Amino acid sequence: MNRIDRWFLEHAAPAFIGFTVAGDPDPETSVRVANTLVDGGVDILELGMPFSDPVADGPVIQRADQRALAASTTPDAVFGIARAIRSSSEVPLVLLTYFNLVLNRGIERFYQDARDAGIDGVLIVDMPVEESDGVRAAARASGIAPIFLVAPTTSAARQDAIIARASGFLYLVSVLGVTGVRDRVAEETVSLIRRVRSRTALPLAVGFGISEPDHAAACCEAGADAVIVGSAIVDLIERHLDDEEGMMTALSTYITSMRAAVEKEYR
Repeated sequence: MNRIDRWFLEHAAPAFIGFTVAGDPDPETSVRVANTLVDGGVDILELGMPFSDPVADGPVIQRADQRALAASTTPDAVFGIARAIRSSSEVPLVLLTYFNLVLNRGIERFYQDARDAGIDGVLIVDMPVEESDGVRAAARASGIAPIFLVAPTTSAARQDAIIARASGFLYLVSVLGVTGVRDRVAEETVSLIRRVRSRTALPLAVGFGISEPDHAAACCEAGADAVIVGSAIVDLIERHLDDEEGMMTALSTYITSMRAAVEKEYR
């Protein structure tokens, strides 16, 4: 059984999913960041594969991609980072990437390499579900969950098309626009959670703009099975580029506070 499926099967409480760009600020430090996130309480770890044109991401993650690329973080390096994490942890690993990187490597090879590195799910953020047949076949053959985005503007018919092709969990985009920290959870986010929940039993993970404990609690209260935090984590890394010890301390403290918010809603 896929580690993502197993996690949701074995846990009633919502999952806390943490995101970091693989290779930021360099591959070696990136592994230590990932281990700190896992030790701090991340249930599922999402790794961004650095890309030169990350159109779904805001400036914080764009800068992280540039730092990782400047540190020679190639797709091979990303798979190496995943293997290093997997060597000490059974945490479910999700890879966030763009289709150009998958196509350049070759779809079947990409998924085989992801499987061999211990990846459990892949989200290709710029791939329409209508164009996903080849990718889903490769994912299925490799035992990897194909994860798809659902936005507030996604029609009911298109939601059904996505649900029919997805596994692992659905990534609900909390607001329109790119990734980045927001001040609050919008009413449209709560509405989206409830609308999609009425259509599927797949776990629902809410991301884009989740950064505060109150945000996590509000999403879980509305029925989310997981919250995804990315920009806030990446921002802490950027703030402590010259102080690795301070970076790890800040990350651990932040993850602990967010984990507590998720658990509080469940209790």
